[in-house]
Amino acid sequence: MNWFLYLIARKPFLFLIFTVNLLGTIYGYYWYRYQLYDTPAKFLAFVPDSPTASLFFTIVLIGFLFKKNLPLFEALAIVCLFKYGMWAVVMNLLVLKETGVLDPVGYMLILSHLGMAIQGLLYAPYYRFKAWHLIVAALWTVHNEMIDYVFGMMPRYSVLMDYLPQIGYFTFWLSVASILIAYYLVNSKKSIKLNVF
Repeated sequence: MNWFLYLIARKPFLFLIFTVNLLGTIYGYYWYRYQLYDTPAKFLAFVPDSPTASLFFTIVLIGFLFKKNLPLFEALAIVCLFKYGMWAVVMNLLVLKETGVLDPVGYMLILSHLGMAIQGLLYAPYYRFKAWHLIVAALWTVHNEMIDYVFGMMPRYSVLMDYLPQIGYFTFWLSVASILIAYYLVNSKKSIKLNVF
């Protein structure tokens, strides 16, 4: 495992991951274009959950490439990548369960979002955020959730709208799990610290 952690911290690999995340972020905002067009301006920052999560991580990777830690973005990245990565995987699997079919885009979303969740965790040994950074990330995440499920700004999955209360409940506990995982991997006494530089 040590060789793998060494590999993912080298500049060529960081640049590759940065490029993939940058392109994925751009595509993610494009994917949300129709919903964003219908969204009131005050909610725009809270609608495109997954591309914003990958944007946070892209900023973290820019920091790594320039030998800098950006703790607030690291906290936002690990929490949001895991939460929205796993959320999209579960939602697309529910679509498959409900309809019996899933188009190629759905399978692409499962794989790409699973990758999001995993990559955020893989870089945990290199993050340097403190408890207050994680508190800010937690507030952002829970506030975003309130915007989604109180004001109806969640990503649109038309076949799942009958299950909105259950999805909202699941999402709340997924947020809690994401915050606790981030704490355990980075701030707890059992966390592992490595130097990316």
